[in-house]
Amino acid sequence: RGYLDDITAIGPRTVGSPENEIHTVNYLIEQIKAIEVESTDAHKIFIDIQRPTGSFSIDFLGGFTSYYANVTNIVVKLEPRNGAKHAVLSNCHFDSVPNTPGASDDAVSCSVMLEILSTLSKSSESLQHAVIFLFNGAEENILQASHGFITQHEWAKSIRAFINLEAAGVGGKELVFQTGPENPWLVQAYVSAAEHPFASVVAQEIFQSGIIPADTDFRIYRDFGNIPGIDLAFIENGYIYHTKYDTSDRILTDSIQRAGDNILAVLKYLATSDKLAKSFEYRHGNVVFFDILGLFVLAYPARVGIIMNYIIAAIAFIYLSKKILQPKTKVNNMKKFFTAFGLTLLSWLSTLVTVLIVAVFISLIGRSLSWYSHFYVSMSLYGTAATAKLILVHTLAKKFYYKNMNDQYLGDMFFDASLMFWAIALTVLTQIGLCSAFICTLWVAFPLLTKLMIYKEFRQKGTTMRFITMYMLGMFVPYLYVMYLSWTVFEMFTPIMGRSGSEIPPDVVLAGLIVAITVILSSYFINFVYLIKSTKTTLLTLSTVFVVTLILVCSGIFFPYSSDSANPKPKRVFLQHTSRRFHDLDGNLVKSDSGIWINGFDYNGISHITPHVPEINDTIRTQCDESAPFCGFPWILPVHFMFRLVKNWYLPAPEILPTSPVQFKVLSKELMPWNSVRLSFEVSGPSHMSLYIRPHEGSALSMWSLGDGRPVASVGGDYFVFYSHGLQAAPWHFWIELTASEKHADEIVSLAIAAHYFFGEDKKSPQLTALLERLPNWVFSSGWSCTYDLFVF
Repeated sequence: RGYLDDITAIGPRTVGSPENEIHTVNYLIEQIKAIEVESTDAHKIFIDIQRPTGSFSIDFLGGFTSYYANVTNIVVKLEPRNGAKHAVLSNCHFDSVPNTPGASDDAVSCSVMLEILSTLSKSSESLQHAVIFLFNGAEENILQASHGFITQHEWAKSIRAFINLEAAGVGGKELVFQTGPENPWLVQAYVSAAEHPFASVVAQEIFQSGIIPADTDFRIYRDFGNIPGIDLAFIENGYIYHTKYDTSDRILTDSIQRAGDNILAVLKYLATSDKLAKSFEYRHGNVVFFDILGLFVLAYPARVGIIMNYIIAAIAFIYLSKKILQPKTKVNNMKKFFTAFGLTLLSWLSTLVTVLIVAVFISLIGRSLSWYSHFYVSMSLYGTAATAKLILVHTLAKKFYYKNMNDQYLGDMFFDASLMFWAIALTVLTQIGLCSAFICTLWVAFPLLTKLMIYKEFRQKGTTMRFITMYMLGMFVPYLYVMYLSWTVFEMFTPIMGRSGSEIPPDVVLAGLIVAITVILSSYFINFVYLIKSTKTTLLTLSTVFVVTLILVCSGIFFPYSSDSANPKPKRVFLQHTSRRFHDLDGNLVKSDSGIWINGFDYNGISHITPHVPEINDTIRTQCDESAPFCGFPWILPVHFMFRLVKNWYLPAPEILPTSPVQFKVLSKELMPWNSVRLSFEVSGPSHMSLYIRPHEGSALSMWSLGDGRPVASVGGDYFVFYSHGLQAAPWHFWIELTASEKHADEIVSLAIAAHYFFGEDKKSPQLTALLERLPNWVFSSGWSCTYDLFVF
C-alpha cells in the first residue's frame, strides 16, 4: 500500500494542476522505471507519455460534447521478448475530483496496477500476449483521457479486451458490474480465474439502464474502440466517495490484496489465452452471471437461459392449469384462483401506495433522509409499514371474504397465486431480453419443487413442524440469494440518495425499493396468514414499531448527516464564487452581478445549514434568467435537470478578479451557402471551462467543429460543451455554424463561457474561504471561483 499512500499524499489531483500533470506523473514514471530495472529477460517494457487533444459527444447526463487539450496518459506495454501482435488493456485513472485525495477513486486501482506490473515483469514465465497498462490522467473530466488513448495511440489497435478498474465507494469488495458487450468468453475468463469473485448481471443491467448518474471509461472503450471488457468497482461506503474523507487509511489492506489477486489472475488468464487473439470468433452472445455469496460464480449463455426460463415457466403453467382446470370444478376453481391472484396483486399495490404516502408525508414535512446515517430507521419505518399492510389485507380477506373456507385450501391457493405471478414475470422478462430474469427462475423453480415435495403436507390440517422445516429448506436457496442481492443493492443505492440532486425525493425511492424487496420476500410466506390462527400479535408488534419510528422521525431525532471521524456520512454542498457579465449584440455590458452560488446535492437543500449560517436562507433563492442558456448560471456539467433552480441559493458577494481571466475573441464571421453563418472563436483561460450555446428563435445550430461535427443538445434544448486542458495548452479554436431566417437575422445565438478555477491562487476568494469555514463539520463542501460571460451574435 506504499504506492497508494504516496499518490494520495500528493493531494487532490485535478486535471491541469501541477499535482496531476507534474507531481503524480513524475512519481508514476519513477516507479515504473524502477520496476523495469528489476524485470526479467522474459519480457520487454515500453513506456510512453501521451498528451492527446480531441473532442467527442456523449449521451451521459442528458447529452453534451467534450473537448480536451494536452491531457496526460502514461502508457506501459509489457510484452514477451519476441513481441506480441495482440494485447489486453488494464486501465485506471490517477486524477481526482477537486478537493478530494481520491484514494479509492482511483489511486488504489493505479497502486494495484503498479503491483501487478511488478509481479508480471519479475516472472520468468513468458506471456503469450502483451499487457498494456494505461494510467490515465483525465477520467473525472468525463472520460477524456481514455478517449484520447483509444482513438489516437498507436498501441490501441492491438487491444482485444480490457479490464477497467473503478470505484463507486471506498474499499470493500470490487464488483463486476459491466461486461461485454456480448463476448461471453470474457465472463468465462473471470469465472475461471478470479480467486474472490463478486459479480452480478443484475448490477450490469441496473447500471446500463442509466438510473445511476455515473459512467466509466468502459463506455469509451466500448463505443469508440469497439473493444469488449470487464468493469470492476469498489462499492462499499459510498457515503464518502468523492469527498475529503476518501483517504488511503480507510481502504483496508485486505481489500487491496483481494483486488490485486483477482485482477492479476484475470490478466494472466487473458494474456495467455488463445481466445484473446481470436476474440472476434467468440464475440456473439450474452451471459447470465451471478456469484453465490462471493464463493463462486454461476455463468451460462443467455440463449441457454432463455430456453431454461421458458421450460420452467411452461412446467409451472402446466402444473397450475392441471390444478385449476379439473373437469368437474373448472369454473369454480378458476373463479377462486383468479380471485386469489387479484387479491395478491391488490395487496401488493395497496402496500406500495400506503408506504409511498408515508414517504411523501415525510418528504413534505422536511424529514427526508432521516435514515441516511441510521439505515435501520428505513426498515423500522417503511419495512414494518409494508409488512404490516400486506398481512392486514390478507387477514381482512381471510376474516370477511374467506370466513367459511378451509385454511389449508386457502394456503394452497395463495401459494399457487404467487407461483402464477412469478411464472408470468419470468416469461415477460425473458421475452424482453433481460438476463436478470434468472431471479424469477429461482422464484419459480424452487417453490414449485418444494410444493411437489410436500404436497400432502399442504393438504393436512394444521402446520406441522415437519411441514415448516421442509418448506423452509425448499425456499432456502432463493431467499438466501435475494437477501444477499438486496444487501448489494442497498449498499450501492443508499449512499447515492445523498448525491442524487434536489428533484427526486429519496424517501420515495428507498420506500419503493423496500416495498419491492418486501413483496418478493413475502411472496411465498403470505399464504401462512391463512394457515395460522391469528396475526394479531404480529400486526400489533409491527404497528407499534412503525408508529414509534414515525413519531421519532417527525420529531427530528434522527439527524440525516454525521461527522463521525470513523464513519462519516456528510452532506454535500458545492459553492461557486461567481462573477457574471451579460453583453448585448453590440458588446455593451447590460447587466452584471457577483455572488456565491450554492448547490446542495440532496433533496434537503440548505434547511439544515441555515441555523448555522443564517444568511443562507430562502430569501436568496436563485431566479432563472430565461433569456440565457442554462438560466445564466455557470454549471460545471449539464446536471441542471437534477437540480431545480429554486433549490439553489445566490448569496451576494464582491466581484472576483482572477489573475488569469478568460480571453474570448471572435475571429471571423462568414456567410455560408444555404443561408448559414459560421462564427469562429478563440478562447483561452483556466484548465476547466464550460461553453453554453442557445440558438435564438428562427435559427438552428447545424454544424460545429466539435465532436463528430453534429451538435448534440442537452436536456432543455441548449448546447453544452465541457472543456479542459493539461499543461501548456494553446488557445482553444472552434467554430459554430447556424442557419437563420431573414426575419430573425439580427440576433441568432447567445453564447456564454464559464471559467472554473479549481486550483492555484484564483481558486478561493477570502469571502468564499470565510463562508466555507462557517459550515458545520457534517458538511463536505467543495468550493471554487468562476466567471460567467454571455454574448449575443
